[in-house]
Amino acid sequence: MTGHCVIIGGGPAGMVAGLLLARAGVRVTVLEKHADFLRDFRGDTVHPSTLALLDDLGLGDRFDRLPQYHITEIAFPAADGPVVIGDLSRLKVRRPYIAMVPQWDLLNLLAGAAREEPGFTLRMRTEVTGLIHEGGRIAGVRYRTAGGQDGEIRADLTLACDGRWSLARRGAGLRVKEYGVPFDVWWFRLPRDRENGIGALVPRVVGDRLLIVLPRETHFQVGYLGPKGHDREFRARGLGPLRREIAAAVPALAGEVDELTSMDDVKHLDVRLNRLTRWHADGLLCIGDAAHAMSPVGGVGINLAVQDAVAAATLLAGPLRKGRPTPAALARVRARRLMPTVAVQTLQRLLHRAFTLRVIQGTWSGPPRSLVWLMRRFPALSYVPAYLIGVGPRPERAPAFARRLPEKTSTGT
Repeated sequence: MTGHCVIIGGGPAGMVAGLLLARAGVRVTVLEKHADFLRDFRGDTVHPSTLALLDDLGLGDRFDRLPQYHITEIAFPAADGPVVIGDLSRLKVRRPYIAMVPQWDLLNLLAGAAREEPGFTLRMRTEVTGLIHEGGRIAGVRYRTAGGQDGEIRADLTLACDGRWSLARRGAGLRVKEYGVPFDVWWFRLPRDRENGIGALVPRVVGDRLLIVLPRETHFQVGYLGPKGHDREFRARGLGPLRREIAAAVPALAGEVDELTSMDDVKHLDVRLNRLTRWHADGLLCIGDAAHAMSPVGGVGINLAVQDAVAAATLLAGPLRKGRPTPAALARVRARRLMPTVAVQTLQRLLHRAFTLRVIQGTWSGPPRSLVWLMRRFPALSYVPAYLIGVGPRPERAPAFARRLPEKTSTGT
């Protein structure tokens, strides 16, 4: 008997879990409320751990054909120039860089590969409206289509990949522990001149504000960090102060700031850092942001979600092929992924206090001199932060049932 898994949400965690489980012979239905994946300012950083997974799945060549930009250095601003704290080129992996790829391209790639599996179904424009509670367990979901049609899907496992505001975890009564975050982020785009020399990921400090400039293939994605809960005040200032702050923090973009013509182009992210105390109920498992919302610091949220998906598929494919996973089987996913989740969130909280909060309070004067001296005197030490960010604690690799040869090898080209 082959079980049925319904997945709420067609983001990275949902699509990776759906692809892997379908390759294991499990019937999978992914429900995505939007008509397509074209939503901007989502997690677009694909780290070496996820790139290695794509190679495992035989999708590395497809990924390489996507438009992308590579980041190899992560640095802190210092008085005499940036100090590199993470050099990803030192990693002993096939792709030692962070690939900046529009998330919709990655999701379309995963969806295309999953549709090649006979047991996989992706239903777009289908919004989950509630859970089916039956006999003390979660027995599936209720949904509504864009045309207003209501329906139900019963499943042996409901996998919640519906993000930080997860309907599923609320419906199951799972408790969330919140960790305070002192800042929010406002995202916007600016044109990219290939000659402006911006390549490494270096936070830019101007007064009590912090800018993150992410190079993309055709533009820059800029994150403006300011005090939490100040969206109304931020918008009331208008574009003038924002343009001046961008030009002061990143002189290379001074000629591009006039391209920002409306505050409607600036998207607010209410940053959260939290974690479920229990990730499952009988018949339901939460992974990714539904289980643990991450700060954008380090850009590791998407990759941690993907790692959750791999662990879930690895541990649950066998039980699902037999029918219904037990609560004990679901609990093993949290047991496997808790350590890396706590480790990354702890590191993010330390960086919030030591760096981001000090910038917002106007007390940041640069990284400690001892750190600057150490990293410049012994650059090989940059391997450690690069590993923590690019690979992370307890990286997951694709299980044997999901692995495929690269296309060019399997076709003999």
